[in-house]
Amino acid sequence: MSGKKVEDGEFLIETKRLFIREMMQADYDALCRIMCDEEVMRVAYESAFSLEEAQNWLNRQFKRYEEYGFGLWAVVLKETNEMIGQCGLTMQGWREKEILEIGYLFQKAYWHKGYATEAAIACREYAFSVLKASTVYSIIRNTNTASQNVAVRNGMNIIDKDSKSFRNVDMEFYLYAADQSVRKPGARVKL
Repeated sequence: MSGKKVEDGEFLIETKRLFIREMMQADYDALCRIMCDEEVMRVAYESAFSLEEAQNWLNRQFKRYEEYGFGLWAVVLKETNEMIGQCGLTMQGWREKEILEIGYLFQKAYWHKGYATEAAIACREYAFSVLKASTVYSIIRNTNTASQNVAVRNGMNIIDKDSKSFRNVDMEFYLYAADQSVRKPGARVKL
């Protein structure tokens, strides 16, 4: 699977309120407002990342863009041109197989405004229309009800559960999935 290679700052996806584009090194400070925020990260990863871990996260996205043509992308609010979150597609392991996952993390100031759902739906449509994926998934902690609600609004249902260890902490996760039957027009995917 591969997506379209884009120039720095060029957006891949446009929705009503958002531009979604590859992250750049210039996004590091905005990324830290997500990854280094204790409250934001507690729901997904149990604790905040250090500045070095945030840079490693960003570097991992750069490698994903090179290897796959996609990864977690910057979600930019059209109104202010500010990076408010990240949402995108990554290959993740689940029970000995690789799956195409839609992941998302947003700055706390932008929670409960529908941005995660808007971005996740757009990424789902990108996966189906550009990558020609038949199914997309989201792996979500069993305690993260807000992200679970986003997955449901993205047309997904729980199909499995498992535990994974992160930073020596065992955590329970649900596997959500949606196939092409949930497709609805809405996001304009720039090809």
